[in-house]
Amino acid sequence: MARVLIIDDSPTETHRLTGMLEKNGYEVLAADSGEAGYSMALREQPDAVLMDIVLPGVNGFQATRQLSKASETEHIPVIIVTTKDQETDKVWGMRQGAKAYLTKPVNEKDLISILKEVIS
Repeated sequence: MARVLIIDDSPTETHRLTGMLEKNGYEVLAADSGEAGYSMALREQPDAVLMDIVLPGVNGFQATRQLSKASETEHIPVIIVTTKDQETDKVWGMRQGAKAYLTKPVNEKDLISILKEVIS
C-alpha cells in the first residue's frame, strides 16, 4: 500500500484529502507545517507528498525545494495542492522540484490519476 504525506495547515483540507486517499487504498500521513512535513518525510519516506503552498514558517515552495534537493528525499515525488492558481505559481512550483500542480478544490479522479503516475 502506497503511503502519502499530506503537508497542509488546514485540518478541513487534510481531512478531505485523507478521505479521498484512504477510499482509494492509500495510507495517509499528515503534517501541518513545512518543517514538520520535511522532518516526517525524512523519517517516514512516503511514496509521495501532497504539499500546500501557504504554510506557517517554511512555505510549500521552500519545503518542496528542500525535499527535492536533499539526497535522502529527492526520490519522493511532490505534488503541490494549493488555492494559488496563477501560472507564475505553477511555473515556480515546478522549478522547486514539484512533479505536478493541482489547485483546490481537488478533483478526486485527477488526484488519484496523478498519484498513480508519479508513484509508478
